Amino acid sequence: MSSSPASSPGPARPSSARRRPEWAGRNYTLLTGAAVITNLGSHGALIATAFAVVQAGGSAGDVGLVAAARTLPLVLFLLIGGAIADRIPRHHVMVAANALNGVSQAVFAFLVLTGDPQLWQMMLLTALCGTGTAFFNPAAEGMLMASVSGPHANRAFALFRMAMNGAGVGGAALGGAMVALLGPGWVLAVDAAAFAAAGALRAFLDVGHIAERAPGGGLLTDLREGWVEFRSRPWLWSIVLQFSVVVAVVGAAEAVYGPLVALERLGGAAPWGVALAFFGLGTIGGAVLMMVWKPRRLLLAGTLCVFPLALPSAGLAVPLPVWGLCVVMFVSGAAIEVFGVSWMTTMHQEIPEEMFSRVSAYDWFGSLSMLPLATAVAGPVESAIGRTSALWGCAALVVVVTAAVLLVPDVRHMTRKPSVTIGPDADAPDLTKPSPADPSPAAV
Repeated sequence: MSSSPASSPGPARPSSARRRPEWAGRNYTLLTGAAVITNLGSHGALIATAFAVVQAGGSAGDVGLVAAARTLPLVLFLLIGGAIADRIPRHHVMVAANALNGVSQAVFAFLVLTGDPQLWQMMLLTALCGTGTAFFNPAAEGMLMASVSGPHANRAFALFRMAMNGAGVGGAALGGAMVALLGPGWVLAVDAAAFAAAGALRAFLDVGHIAERAPGGGLLTDLREGWVEFRSRPWLWSIVLQFSVVVAVVGAAEAVYGPLVALERLGGAAPWGVALAFFGLGTIGGAVLMMVWKPRRLLLAGTLCVFPLALPSAGLAVPLPVWGLCVVMFVSGAAIEVFGVSWMTTMHQEIPEEMFSRVSAYDWFGSLSMLPLATAVAGPVESAIGRTSALWGCAALVVVVTAAVLLVPDVRHMTRKPSVTIGPDADAPDLTKPSPADPSPAAV
């Protein structure tokens, strides 16, 4: 859906453009490069944040509170962020959000490196970062959907996610090693620099091809229109409900219990970083598979691949040795990537372009709605029933809600359409007219 007059085909096109696939236009390339940079920083920062809390004398409950402080404003502001991103140029929203994220992480890094950060300070700074993410995610999802043509959507989404997750592998491994060698403060500083660099790239995104929306009835009207679009599709809201549970329990297991199991049973931050890196390697493997495999029943194939997300929680409950945990993390990463690409492709062919960011916001909102509560109560639940029982409960919930969503007929029967085309990106002249597209998959 993205094309500017200056990007029309012709012999004078730069050789650098000719070396790219025809669907990998300027916006797509910038978005992919920026996502790689931010994922290098953010995956290490997730590890660093948990260990910064522990290093400051925090308990499991404190780790959960800091995690909840990030996700609560993320949930609260997502719908507003989605409505705004469908109303003003999306790249402006993305750059402003990156600036807020970068500043908050820089201050967090400064406090960790120079003193003894207080719990309230860490909660406040992670809350600011979560607020920036709330505005960034719907805008970024809409921008990505607008940069990809329908016939090439499966491959483009798989390649984007492969690049993003590959950066996550490096970020998690490097972050774990840096926490062990240098401490969490330096990892947080790297994350701040990554946000600054990615924001600079996103400032060059071209939105001139996107027509301005006609004046509407205001923010509430935009939100209501997005809600009508969302609720009218049973496959959409049922899978988002499923992921509200899946994201919550997986988030609690990996953000709260995982670092504690690593400290007590696996040898500390570095092995836990390696295990997370294997999850990233699995996502790369899944993305490579989806570059060539186009399942006809998109949602059925994707939903069946959510079941393996129960494996990491079960592996931590046992607990498996580091190599065993790496295996289950790899398998779950590969499986969820099949879901992710299938979900994006389904959304791409079913959701109208003008609803990209708003429907994405409802997707993100529903999927993340229970995460703040799950991370906040993870510590008390551990105290009440024990960490092992809590982890087995996380695994069981993933299995139960995933089995339940298979009862929805549309989830079992939704099929891939032969060819749906959205408008062109700045360097993809073969894409000629607007058509349905999608926001990205529920957060995993």
